[in-house]
Amino acid sequence: MRHQKKNNTLGRVKAQREALMKSLAESLIIHGSIETTRAKAKALRGVVEPLITTAKRGTLADRRTLISKLYTDTVVNKLLDELGPQYKERNGGYTRITKVGFRPNDGAEKVRIELV
Repeated sequence: MRHQKKNNTLGRVKAQREALMKSLAESLIIHGSIETTRAKAKALRGVVEPLITTAKRGTLADRRTLISKLYTDTVVNKLLDELGPQYKERNGGYTRITKVGFRPNDGAEKVRIELV
């Protein structure tokens, strides 16, 4: 039974869900904003914001932590060199979710998640 289990499974097993979140996080960091479904965006917010908070400190241990949680080094470098200093004075709330519309085939609500 799933009593008091708060995470959204997104209809996937754990390994697929983690891979999806990693790839969405990389796309969001590289492009600055992406369009996805509302459920995926809400789940993604819980992945990206701790990564940016880790990048704000910018130590070697933080770099190694980010490398272990992301796929490519270019994303890690962008986090540490650009986004970390950019959000130095901000205490969280690095993303914004805006409603865009609905997908034509299944009616799922589409949103744009972007870095503030």
